[in-house]
Amino acid sequence: MFCAAVLENLGQTIIPDLGSLESQNDFRTPEFEEFNGKSDSLFFNDGQRRIDFVLVYEDESRKETSKKGTNEKQRRKRQAYESNLICHGLQLEATRSVLDDKLVFVKVHAPWEVLCTYAEIMHIKLPLKPNDLKNRSSAFGTLNWFTKVLSVDESIIKPEQEFFTAPFEKNRMNDFYIVDRDAFFNPATRSRIVYFILSRVKYQLINNVSKFGINRLVNSGIYKAAFPLHDCKFRRQSEDPSCPNERYLLYREWAHPRSIYKKQPLDLIRKYYGEKIGIYFAWLGYYTQMLLLAAVVGVACFLYGYLNQDNCTWSKEVCHPDIGGKIIMCPQCDRLCPFWKLNITCESSKKLCIFDSFGTLVFAVFMGVWVTLFLEFWKRRQAELEYEWDTVELQQEEQARPEYEARCTHVVINEITQEEERIPFTAWGKCIRITLCASAVFFWILLIIASVIGIIVYRLSVFIVFSAKLPKNINGTDPIQKYLTPQTATSITASIISFIIIMILNTIYEKVAIMITNFELPRTQTDYENSLTMKMFLFQFVNYYSSCFYIAFFKGKFVGYPGDPVYWLGKYRNEECDPGGCLLELTTQLTIIMGGKAIWNNIQEVLLPWIMNLIGRFHRVSRSEKITPRWEQDYHLQPMGKLGLFYEYLEMIIQFGFVTLFVASFPLAPLLALVNNILEIRVDAWKLTTQFRRLVPEKAQDIGAWQPIMQGIAILAVVTNAMIIAFTSDMIPRLVYYWSFSVPPYGDHTSYTMEGYINNTLSIFKVADFKNKSKGNPYSELGNHTTCRYRDFRYPPGHPQEYKHNIYYWHVIAAKLAFIIVMEHIIYSVKFFISYAIPDVSKRTKSKIQREKYLTQKLLHENHLKDMTKNMGVIAERMIEAVDNNLRPKLE
Repeated sequence: MFCAAVLENLGQTIIPDLGSLESQNDFRTPEFEEFNGKSDSLFFNDGQRRIDFVLVYEDESRKETSKKGTNEKQRRKRQAYESNLICHGLQLEATRSVLDDKLVFVKVHAPWEVLCTYAEIMHIKLPLKPNDLKNRSSAFGTLNWFTKVLSVDESIIKPEQEFFTAPFEKNRMNDFYIVDRDAFFNPATRSRIVYFILSRVKYQLINNVSKFGINRLVNSGIYKAAFPLHDCKFRRQSEDPSCPNERYLLYREWAHPRSIYKKQPLDLIRKYYGEKIGIYFAWLGYYTQMLLLAAVVGVACFLYGYLNQDNCTWSKEVCHPDIGGKIIMCPQCDRLCPFWKLNITCESSKKLCIFDSFGTLVFAVFMGVWVTLFLEFWKRRQAELEYEWDTVELQQEEQARPEYEARCTHVVINEITQEEERIPFTAWGKCIRITLCASAVFFWILLIIASVIGIIVYRLSVFIVFSAKLPKNINGTDPIQKYLTPQTATSITASIISFIIIMILNTIYEKVAIMITNFELPRTQTDYENSLTMKMFLFQFVNYYSSCFYIAFFKGKFVGYPGDPVYWLGKYRNEECDPGGCLLELTTQLTIIMGGKAIWNNIQEVLLPWIMNLIGRFHRVSRSEKITPRWEQDYHLQPMGKLGLFYEYLEMIIQFGFVTLFVASFPLAPLLALVNNILEIRVDAWKLTTQFRRLVPEKAQDIGAWQPIMQGIAILAVVTNAMIIAFTSDMIPRLVYYWSFSVPPYGDHTSYTMEGYINNTLSIFKVADFKNKSKGNPYSELGNHTTCRYRDFRYPPGHPQEYKHNIYYWHVIAAKLAFIIVMEHIIYSVKFFISYAIPDVSKRTKSKIQREKYLTQKLLHENHLKDMTKNMGVIAERMIEAVDNNLRPKLE
């Protein structure tokens, strides 16, 4: 009767005045209890009922400055919400803060009946009987000593007992392995169930629109926080002997710097934080292990280029005073830019020899195969985790989001069941929403492209300034000029500005993407995260990679020639690459973005929460010397955020793109990623265990939409790396010169050689043919000259086809296209073969899944038969007894 009255009151537009929390009569609300003084207590004051969740609010009656009307509405909504929680079977206990009496902590406990009821509703799998099939494979004998050093000490973190499981049903409770009711639902499962209830309980109904859920109450400020409790302090074990001290063990064996070389305790991570966080760290750990191989090969290719740079003939020609020192290059911009000597690019040409070598080609092919091996072996590892963590059939069990359920007002007939069901909008309404969402995403992508165009305009404008202002020296020996050429200065400053713009647009678009996805209204949490993932990644892809794509495939490709240059937007003359190409500039761009992103993320994710917690601890210590309870300690930690691990995944996938898409220009990218990820794993572990409140444990079967995104990147990476080698580096023109143009009929050398390559690849332009607009500003120290050189393959002045592309150009174009086709087909063929040869689920794992399913069904069937036999026996005994009672008087 009480709950019915509460729900009836909730149906009113205005909730009636219910009186103060301490003396109300119409609603049930938690009674205030004094803190019992045990800082590590995880129970109500009676020491029996476990705290499954904590709600925190600020008591309006004790605020110094407050708006009476607003506070009264908030208090009524909160009282109605807590009353409904009690109606749903939850038990509440309120305690005032030890440090701040305005704060109230409402502790939530779910009794046995509530847990059983909602476990059945949520289709939670629970133990049937011990399972001896899930034994982890042991290492080979000779490697036992090595794996023992790297593995977690099993005497400290003991392996979990494995069980056959099945979705819980109350009417078959006897089938389940219930030794101790208090331990049957572990703390993570209890928190999941309570959060499920908290997310769906209503607190107001206005004009037939329900308002419900703890998330909305927290966002509106009615509650300040809602979270499950950590089980102990991370630095020391709990005083309670029954506490498992899982947080302490995770910090000691996972998050502490001394454990950086050890494997991750994935089973304990999954048990404490849930499968969603567990699968993230499993994926990140596996990705990091695979990066080790890529890093070794990348370093080998880098060393190959470094050790052979002294044998780089074309670089020697650039630096030679009688070759590069006598070649006068044409101005690279209009009017202000001077003529310049080729040898001022000597240092950059030496660096370019390191990256633009034969090792780069080998490494690009290797990475095309590596990424396929990584994805295929990860699928197998993921299938093993699905079996070990019992999430094989998770997708079939997932519940609709409460936000989706609240909007289900349209009644339709289900085509399969032919029964009525409710949906949030019609098919036409869904099309309208999808169109609006797609338009919003497209608008933001155009905004990013506009910012990229702005960076290009900046590069074109500032290059003129650097060309005119940087010191010039005819011998190219000035220290500043030697290392800071106009091209280098423009590239570095543009890369820094591009990085800043990327970070600003990221911050804005994150909020926009969430708003768009909320409007789209996906049905399940998995659908929601996948939809948000695709939007965010599409944005980030354009945001992070657009500048790299511009340098790799557009800069210096459409510049014309000095007498007839191509202008951007009809005003700005297109940029040109160095005589050695744009590969070194692409390497610089990648280094700045990857390095800057890693530094920024660490500041944002680690330093800021640590400083906030440090400031909070300082204020609390200065105000009180009292013992602080567990729930108050956790409240003063930082909240993880709505999307939890979403940004962690996004950070790693963007890095994955840099490692694979542009690795031909930077063989050290896997090494940088490896070092970053080794630290990232432990830093993420440290902040989860020490700086953040405990997250609500969530189930997850796999890494979601990130898997197809990585597969798409892997396919695109083959094309980008082939095109970088063909169009960005100078490898193909050098090979064409070596095999075709260094010897007759096109060359003058008697044997294959790279001598004369620089002179052969720089075309000649007659200074008198300059137009007034594009004429340079010659410096007197260069002397009088009638011609200059420029990077292209064109006929010289005076030739019948002057300034037209020569035969060398067409040979190079044909070779580049042939190289791309051959490389792509070879790598794609190998990728297809690897994908076909390596099954997504190993035969052993598949057999285990099938056998466990068979044994589980057999067990349930046998228990059902036993119950039926028992019931039939009881019925038979009663029938015999009844017949006997009827026949005995007649026989007598």
